[in-house]
Amino acid sequence: MGLIILIVMIGVPIGEIAVFIEAGDRFGFWPTIGAIIATAFVGTACMRFQGLSVLRRVQESMARNEMPLREVFDGLCLLLAGALLLTPGFITDAVGFCLLFPPFRYVVGAVIAARFAQRAQHVRYTHTQTQARSNQGFSDGGPVIDGVFEEAAPGGEDEKDRITDDTTKNP
Repeated sequence: MGLIILIVMIGVPIGEIAVFIEAGDRFGFWPTIGAIIATAFVGTACMRFQGLSVLRRVQESMARNEMPLREVFDGLCLLLAGALLLTPGFITDAVGFCLLFPPFRYVVGAVIAARFAQRAQHVRYTHTQTQARSNQGFSDGGPVIDGVFEEAAPGGEDEKDRITDDTTKNP
């Protein structure tokens, strides 16, 4: 994985420089600079529009008591797209614009989900019974028991009766 990151960190700037040189030769210096600035503005506008759409879908999912996993993934893709579109270069702009298209994000999400599912098959699950830790002498290390309690207001009219009733019932 580290080798892939190193290759990307070296390869992308070299590729961008090569594309800049070729675009400058074909279209001229100022049109190339104008295209870089225009892609940043157009990409930012598209990202803002889609970001608001994703935010609305997150709110709708939360209102239905559903976990907005798809929307969170879309938000992460839009964040990455924004970073790529603001980075000067035609290669990064192309990848950024691809991430703005929902069908492309769907394909990327399916590939990532399949990769996680493949890795999850190699994970072994074990279950052990948890034991209570001694917390300032309150527990003897036995099993943890969950319970429901109700807090009574201090000084209530039946507080003393309840305490004596509970202690007399369970000696």
